Amino acid sequence: MKERYYLVREDILPEAVVKALQAKQLLASGEVKTVHEAVEQVGISRSAFYKYKDGIHVLNQLERDRIVTVSFDLEHRSGILSEVLALVAGFGGNVLTINQSIPLQGRANVVISVETSNLTEELDDLTASLQETPGVRRVHIIGQG
Repeated sequence: MKERYYLVREDILPEAVVKALQAKQLLASGEVKTVHEAVEQVGISRSAFYKYKDGIHVLNQLERDRIVTVSFDLEHRSGILSEVLALVAGFGGNVLTINQSIPLQGRANVVISVETSNLTEELDDLTASLQETPGVRRVHIIGQG
């Protein structure tokens, strides 16, 4: 079964769902050390917490999970990959993985996974800037999640 998501105003959610989220936030912030302390503080049962904890998230937390996979071809010269990574970081992207092929005929294929939740500009702007970077031959978004 495919997961479906809804954007729902907090005031129409059942109290136990909202309190489960509050308990998660207490745990994440370190204000409490155990689930027992968290549920006791917000006033729900442990079973209600475990029932809802994996199904409720703050919206900006869901946005943080946006990961884009970018493939590009680079000229085989010193420092070009470093320039690309600096550009991605300059846009607020967080590089999670880097895979590079061995250069053949003066070019190497590089595939990076980038967390995009903190991008300061649109993904299209980042892609255009990458394409304009000397030594970058081809840029292609191959996956978004």
